[in-house]
Amino acid sequence: MTTRDKLQSIAINLWWSWTPDARDLFRRLTPEIFQASGNNPQAALTLADDEVLEDDDFQDEVDALYDRFQTYMDREPELDDVPETAYFCMEYGLHESMSLYSGGLGVLAGDHAKAASDLGLPFTAIGLFLREGYFEQSFDANGWQQSTYPVLDTAKHPLSLVMDESGKDPLTATVHVGHHPVEVRAWKLNLGHTELYLLDTDFDANPDEYRPITRQLYQGGDYERIRQEVVLGIGGLRLLRKLNGNEPDVYHANEGHCAFLMFELLRERLAAGDDLETAEDWVRDKSVFTTHTPVMAGHDHFDPDLFTDILSGFEHEIDLNSHELLSYGRVNPGAHEEKFTMTVLGLKLSRAANGVSKLNGHVARQQWEGLYPDRPLDEVPIDSITNGVHLPTWTAGPAQDFLKDHLDGDFRERHNPDIWDGLDDVPDETLWEYRSHLRQRLHDFIRKKVQEQSLPMHPDLDPDALTIGFARRFATYKRAPLIFRDMERAEALFSDEDRPVQLIYAGKAHPADDAGKTFIQRIYEISQQEPFKGKVLFLENYDMEMGRMLVSGSDVWLNNPRRPLEASGTSGQKVAAHGGLNLSVLDGWWPEGYNGDNGWAIGPEPTGDYGDADEEAQDEQDAASLYKQLEESVIPTFYDRNDDGVPTEWVSMMRGAMTGLPAPFSAKRMVTDYVEEMYRNEG
Repeated sequence: MTTRDKLQSIAINLWWSWTPDARDLFRRLTPEIFQASGNNPQAALTLADDEVLEDDDFQDEVDALYDRFQTYMDREPELDDVPETAYFCMEYGLHESMSLYSGGLGVLAGDHAKAASDLGLPFTAIGLFLREGYFEQSFDANGWQQSTYPVLDTAKHPLSLVMDESGKDPLTATVHVGHHPVEVRAWKLNLGHTELYLLDTDFDANPDEYRPITRQLYQGGDYERIRQEVVLGIGGLRLLRKLNGNEPDVYHANEGHCAFLMFELLRERLAAGDDLETAEDWVRDKSVFTTHTPVMAGHDHFDPDLFTDILSGFEHEIDLNSHELLSYGRVNPGAHEEKFTMTVLGLKLSRAANGVSKLNGHVARQQWEGLYPDRPLDEVPIDSITNGVHLPTWTAGPAQDFLKDHLDGDFRERHNPDIWDGLDDVPDETLWEYRSHLRQRLHDFIRKKVQEQSLPMHPDLDPDALTIGFARRFATYKRAPLIFRDMERAEALFSDEDRPVQLIYAGKAHPADDAGKTFIQRIYEISQQEPFKGKVLFLENYDMEMGRMLVSGSDVWLNNPRRPLEASGTSGQKVAAHGGLNLSVLDGWWPEGYNGDNGWAIGPEPTGDYGDADEEAQDEQDAASLYKQLEESVIPTFYDRNDDGVPTEWVSMMRGAMTGLPAPFSAKRMVTDYVEEMYRNEG
């Protein structure tokens, strides 16, 4: 094979997205094109410089990388006798070059699929081909968020249209949206061993009214949402069946968006001759369900008339009337005015259900205890599997090199918490140099990034200053401006020339969320004022590349949502391998990770009482706690140096975070837990 052929083999498999050496080689082919395309290897290879391809040293590096890729693809599974699993999710965060995600749910799904590949699981993923994705973010002169939707060009990405047996026509499945048949085709993406199929209605076989169903993520309200969910759940399963007669052992619905797949499973069994009770039992035996949403309003609720209209064609196919179908999504089946809730459908027709952290599991049991009136709260059948992150994706290239030199094994290949103990023997000076290098790398990225954005920023960054990162969706419950609640105290923090502090923000507000947009606008206005100018920055158009840079370069990861609204909060799990420390409300995963010596907690311990909280009182209490932690703990610890200029207590906390957090909060651990606790049906 030629060097170009080997690079092409790698470019069409997203293994490169979690392999920094691969991304670096593609970057070197055509640096400007690679960057302009969102770090897209296909684009870089198409216009590759022959002089680079013909360089002997470059060819040697490609040969070594290709051998690594082949070794990865040829190795044996890490787990034995794993049921074949079909995993459904609305969105997938895979890489910044493909905007198929909006935030944490999609990134979690992408990490889940990648970890399944690392473990060698028999695992197929199903999602939507979001041709226009979520949106690209820019700003007007007043700092008000603007949204644009560039169209993804399939020819420039490692996507292949799934063809039928003839090889001449796309493989399609038909699903009824209302009474109208809609054709669904799929684009295939390879994620190592995992095959991801993205469903598409945007082609000539469908009338104009139905083509846009799969174009954009989370747009158009309930009407568009339920149509997407019919395509995802019902259409997805029908297309899966046509892929070599695929019949997995387990169907995993990741969030309520996909729960219509259980309706389709039920229809299949009824069509095969089962009575209703037998069919329901079969569906439950094959299905597992994950809920992420700790806010009741955040679950998909559909008006009965809308549900009946959109499911009218399916109603005739399954031979159940609308009242019978509606009952599966109602806490009280006989309540004719009650809306249909996708989460209720998922819970009723699955054998096992889970939240995504221990606290989130508790919240979910409280939310849905009405479904199980004869059971005490702690026996409501919703367990928990805490989310984890795909470390090879989120650990920066320089960090991977450092860890390779200092760990007792390769964290990318083996899920073994003990290998991180090798960091116990690394000198303080070496760990601090590591942290300082990653901070400098982030600062270099920021200086370049702000020159390209519409929102004016004037960074006056100090590469030695305490750097705090805050990057996530700008939903209001995440309280991005909390640190500015008491402006006098905030000004004091940022005015101290002897102990400088820098705060880097990034994130998108949903296009319909004016309150979230107002939060961004307020932060922008503050960033233009003294003493915050140059020290408080907002980076626009948050994507996975920016996320990787921020979690690797920030000294402190700030997370201050209102409890108990953080389901898991995986961004904080990504900082530990880089020596970053969490400063977080005790919500989501942090109560499981925090031990008092590996970061800081904001606010009180979780009590388990999740009734209606006084938001104003909680904001006041948490802001006071945040200021106290910064003033009395975080900033003094960072700047308390020994004679060699090393903050020894800070480095001790770094060491605790680096040895204790990456393995138990990795996606490999998470997916292994899903196999053991959800996918394997032990009865």
